Amino acid sequence: MWLFLLVLAVITYFVVKRSASPITRTPIWLLWLVLMTPATLWTIWAMIYGPNAPLPILLLLGPFLLCPLLYWWLVEKGRIVPEGEANTANQAGQAEGANASTKETPRPINASEEKSLRDCFPWGIYYLQQLDYRPQAILCRGKLQVAPEMAYERVKDNVEQVFGDRFLVLFQESLQGQPFFALVPNPAQEKMSSASEDQSLNKPWLALALLLLTLFTTTMIGAEMAGLTAEGLKAGPQTLLVGLPYSLAILTILGCHELSHYFTAIHYKIRTTLPYFIPIPFFLGTFGAFIQMKSPVPHRKALFDVAIAGPLGGLIITLPILWWGLGQSQVVPMPENTSLLQFDSLDPRFSLLMAVIGKLALGSEFIPETVLNLHPLAIAGYIGLIVTALNLMPFGQLDGGHIIHAMLGQRAAIMAGQITRIVMVILSFIRNDFFLWAIILLLMPVGDQPALNDVSELDDRRDLLGILAIAILVCILLPVPPAIAHLLQI
Repeated sequence: MWLFLLVLAVITYFVVKRSASPITRTPIWLLWLVLMTPATLWTIWAMIYGPNAPLPILLLLGPFLLCPLLYWWLVEKGRIVPEGEANTANQAGQAEGANASTKETPRPINASEEKSLRDCFPWGIYYLQQLDYRPQAILCRGKLQVAPEMAYERVKDNVEQVFGDRFLVLFQESLQGQPFFALVPNPAQEKMSSASEDQSLNKPWLALALLLLTLFTTTMIGAEMAGLTAEGLKAGPQTLLVGLPYSLAILTILGCHELSHYFTAIHYKIRTTLPYFIPIPFFLGTFGAFIQMKSPVPHRKALFDVAIAGPLGGLIITLPILWWGLGQSQVVPMPENTSLLQFDSLDPRFSLLMAVIGKLALGSEFIPETVLNLHPLAIAGYIGLIVTALNLMPFGQLDGGHIIHAMLGQRAAIMAGQITRIVMVILSFIRNDFFLWAIILLLMPVGDQPALNDVSELDDRRDLLGILAIAILVCILLPVPPAIAHLLQI
């Protein structure tokens, strides 16, 4: 119970730091403490009265409803106001007492540059009707006359001929579904040197050090999974080698997932960091791996390809490792209580895909009223399957959120994210195993960064791949229906 709380605390801290630190001055530790309050109170209750004791309704709903509101209030209270907006507000406040007519939004371009900007929009491509000056952008509204991709490339080329790399050209849809262009200052222009920027971006020694450290921590955990005790370790450090099957398998799965993202991003000339592993000396030995994209995604096709490459790349490695590991696992009688984290008595029927692979690997040994004592290789494959499912969730900045965004647009992705968040919270009350997932989704922002050209739609091939990704998610999360269980004799 306390181990679960510790894992949740670490994950919560990293999620809060990543999502809140850029937008608020409120201390991260305070935001983290507020979000950890419900889980801490519920854990203390379970430790005192037992895990099966029902929670009082006030203790259940009170922290669950009040803490997110307190978190939002603290974020808003310390919200960082962009410099442009702050200057605008100050100028407006100073002018209010003197002459209200002098209040104007600062213009990043002069009159001659505005005329040149209007000339960047040929009437047969995008009929420009209005320019709106905002503190951090110039909004160009009008009517689209040709295919979105053709219009974006033409207008982008024209703007670059006039202004060089001074602005980034965005093409998005309004809440009413009308395409509009936005020119925002290019942050890359403020960098002193592209060479120094690349040097700060690529840190191979840091990536290698984290990889080796994660290899060590996962090998230790793998040795523990293989049954190595403290007394057995006294025979020498070579006894840790029994943990290598798990360690190499989990690193291969996570590495293929992130490298698939990485190379696809490089293909589209998106600046991105190397994959960084996160080592921990307990639980699974690692919190996974990640990359960070440091430049905008050019269009929705690139957004889709980068997003789907990770889950598919990881799944291609996960499935054979899972099948191999399940073939070496032991079939044991079903206990009274099972959990998704009980590797010595895991019921694979919680997942249609997991159950089918288990039946193929074990054959007639896997029958009704039995569960599996997972081999370390099977544990690595099982974790790979869970990681794939979590990433394919159609939510926010997860791969599944990017996929839905690329397929249906940003507004549909936000709606899908809100529905996913609600469904996961409901499932967490039905089965405790989904509680951690629900907390993670509650902490993450539901929105997603748009591509530069966020209007052009995908082709049929990518739409089919997106539907396949959703089908894979359903097959992982869907419990085995009784009819299929009877057919498989499990």
